[in-house]
Amino acid sequence: MAQENVYGFTVLDRKGNEVNLGEAYGGKVLLIVNTATRCGFTPQYEELEALYKQYKEQGLEILDFPCNQFGNQAPGSDEEIHSFCQLNYGTEFPQMKKVDVNGENESPLFAYLKSEKGFEGFNLEHPIGKLLAEMMAKADPDYASKPDIKWNFTKFVINREGKVVARFEPTAPIAEVEACVKSLL
Repeated sequence: MAQENVYGFTVLDRKGNEVNLGEAYGGKVLLIVNTATRCGFTPQYEELEALYKQYKEQGLEILDFPCNQFGNQAPGSDEEIHSFCQLNYGTEFPQMKKVDVNGENESPLFAYLKSEKGFEGFNLEHPIGKLLAEMMAKADPDYASKPDIKWNFTKFVINREGKVVARFEPTAPIAEVEACVKSLL
C-alpha cells in the first residue's frame, strides 16, 4: 500500500531500534538528510546543527541518515560516524542507521521521498555544483531527469502533516533551506 506521508514509515536508529516516524516525530517539521563523514559537503553538519539549535524548540527535527553510496565517503560503523559527528560538529540531532538511498537495497523512506520530490538540478553557482553536474552527465547523460539522490547531503523538508514540501541538493545555500523550514514552523 502506498504511503500518504512520512509518518507511515519505520526506520532504524543508529543502535538498530525501530523508530516509527509518526509516533516519534508527528506534528514536527522534519529535515531528512543523507550524510557522509568524508565528503566535501561534510562541513554542512555545522550548518545543520546551527539550524537545529535555532529551531528545535519551535518544532524542527533533523534526521541524519548516513549513506556510503557516493564515493565510499561514509565507511565507518554507525557508532564511528556518530562519534565523528559529535566530536567534530557537536551534533545533537538524531542519527539513524546507515542506509542506501538508491538501488535495489534503498530505504523505503528514501524511495518515497524521491517519488514525492525529484531532482531539480544543482546550483551551478556553488563551487562544486558545476563539477557534480559534469561528473553526473558524463556517467549518465539522462541523470537530470531521474529522481535518484545524486550525492551526499541531499535534504528533504517535511511539513507538520508529514508531507514532502521541498528537496534541496547539497549545493543549495543553507539560507534557502532555512527559509523553507522557517515558513513551516
